[in-house]
Amino acid sequence: MRHKHGYRKLGRTSSHRAALLKNMAIAVIKYEKIETTLPKAKELRGYVEKLITKAGVGGDHAHKTVFAALQDKECTKKLVNEIAPKYVERNGGYTRIIKTRIRKGDAAPMAFLELV
Repeated sequence: MRHKHGYRKLGRTSSHRAALLKNMAIAVIKYEKIETTLPKAKELRGYVEKLITKAGVGGDHAHKTVFAALQDKECTKKLVNEIAPKYVERNGGYTRIIKTRIRKGDAAPMAFLELV
């Protein structure tokens, strides 16, 4: 049972899960909208929102913190300089999950994760 368990394992080891979230966060920042399975979208939402909050502070330390999580210079620059300043007045809720369809192959529920 997963009562009060803090996160979804997504059927992966911890290192694989960390790499998955990092790569999906890069995709969300780059394209501002991605389609993925619903559990992955729900887990990714918190990861991306924490990055946006950290980037909203601005300055060198924000760059270093975000780059440490993403390891992608272009996405870090876009997040700190373009995306985060749009959400300075907003207290969280930077992303939106829209349920879309049931995937034909394995009947997985799919969803869009997009920046508001």
